[in-house]
Amino acid sequence: MTQTERPAQTEGGPDRPRRPDRRARRRQETIGEILDIARDVMTEEGVNGLSLAEVARRLGVQPPSLYKYFPSLMAVYDALFLDGQCENLEVMRAGMRVREPGLDALIAGLEASGRWALANRAVAELLFWRPVPRFHPSPEAFAASMEMVELQRGALADAVAQGQLGRGADEEDAIYLVSTLIVGVLSQAFANEPDLPWGEGRFTPMFPKLMRLLPAAFPPSGSRRQEARSVRR
Repeated sequence: MTQTERPAQTEGGPDRPRRPDRRARRRQETIGEILDIARDVMTEEGVNGLSLAEVARRLGVQPPSLYKYFPSLMAVYDALFLDGQCENLEVMRAGMRVREPGLDALIAGLEASGRWALANRAVAELLFWRPVPRFHPSPEAFAASMEMVELQRGALADAVAQGQLGRGADEEDAIYLVSTLIVGVLSQAFANEPDLPWGEGRFTPMFPKLMRLLPAAFPPSGSRRQEARSVRR
């Protein structure tokens, strides 16, 4: 056994789970620092303004040193995309958890996501728009995005089960409509009122009202019968 191997084996003890050795912990800390700096650069210079040279300068190392952690600039974007999607997913889950299942939970979750996006504009741009033409997220980084879609689909299914929306509201057209509503509101806010928090200004307060139009697009069966009765009268 070499001396470099020994700490990794003895740090946790023979009967305890091994903890990452100091070198592994330091590597993870450095990766976290690189990503934090990358977020700062994107916030200041634009998402497409990120460069490994600037990250290295702020980290106090030479650019080639970064290749020990990320093989390319696209790999940094991929890690930022993964972290951002996971953060946004957890925020949405937390927002939905405190509301009644169905439309209320869906609106609350998307509003929580909107608040996160406005507070993390540069990362949100990377997630929801295409500011870096050559960047395509890896399947691993994109997995959280698909999980977010399924979370919304589940809320729409709850709304259908409770009679808030009609059949078809948990299918692809409804998912696309909800996505268009939230991203449309965020696009207007980013372009015109980027420094205002969610719920202030001209655009983000419109989102709950827009979501309340969903029953018009997917009317519950009961509302159709009620409309028919009104016509007969």
